[in-house]
Amino acid sequence: MTGAPDASAAAHEHGHPDAPVLRLRDARLGFGGRTLWDHLSLDVCRGEFLAVLGPNGSGKSSLLRTILGQQDLTAGTIEFRGDDVRRGDRRIGYIPQQKMIPPGTPMRARDLVALGVNGHRFGLPLPRRGERERVDELLESVGASHYANAPVGTLSGGEQQRLRVGQALAGDPDLLLCDEPLLSLDLNHQREVSELIDRRRRTHGTPVVFVTHDVNPVLGMVDRILYLAGGQFREGTPDEVLRSDVLSELYQTPVEVFRSRGRVVVMGLPDTHDHHPHDDTTEASR
Repeated sequence: MTGAPDASAAAHEHGHPDAPVLRLRDARLGFGGRTLWDHLSLDVCRGEFLAVLGPNGSGKSSLLRTILGQQDLTAGTIEFRGDDVRRGDRRIGYIPQQKMIPPGTPMRARDLVALGVNGHRFGLPLPRRGERERVDELLESVGASHYANAPVGTLSGGEQQRLRVGQALAGDPDLLLCDEPLLSLDLNHQREVSELIDRRRRTHGTPVVFVTHDVNPVLGMVDRILYLAGGQFREGTPDEVLRSDVLSELYQTPVEVFRSRGRVVVMGLPDTHDHHPHDDTTEASR
């Protein structure tokens, strides 16, 4: 459970090639004298959905920055499609946390999606042949066509996040990174946005690396979990990782995991974990 298989069961299940899209070998990341994670060997194959869990400061978002080429490893190697990762690789799509765009922002919904199409070019992003059609296609794919010309600041958090999904898909990515994309969304919008992400995975075989503090909304989609905590990690299927003995060993303190009505509740996590203040429980999966 502490290492990654050469090819995931999910990849075999869907009939995808064994060659990993993303590969880390004996990877370590640290800042100053603190190690976030070490000896991390991980393969992410086509068609996989990998959820990354762990407390604040465990290195979840730093892992994504490393994949994006924005953060160098302290040791070990990381490859994307068999090559060293590089900053600005348009074959990697990125969906950030949901942050409300303020009212009055001089941008329409279609303009936000268009940034994924032409925002990488130097100078003014003057439209080129076929780009408007591409933006319309992306808007339709995320169910946002009916508010394409609305000011983004007037849209709900869920509507704005749909646009960010469309923006991330603009380059037809080979890998989709999601950094807590459901944060602050209500349950309906959580379901809608996670289904958009999973649909891309299922229809195009695009692997997903999904950072979250609560895997409940996506558990039915998840093939494997990478759990980071205290400079260590555990990796495996949800049933292998989300267990009392595994999390107790990882946190070096007694942790209880209960399953009820398709959800998992974790009790006894240290205060460093992302859970509600004055509440010693946190839901971990659905």
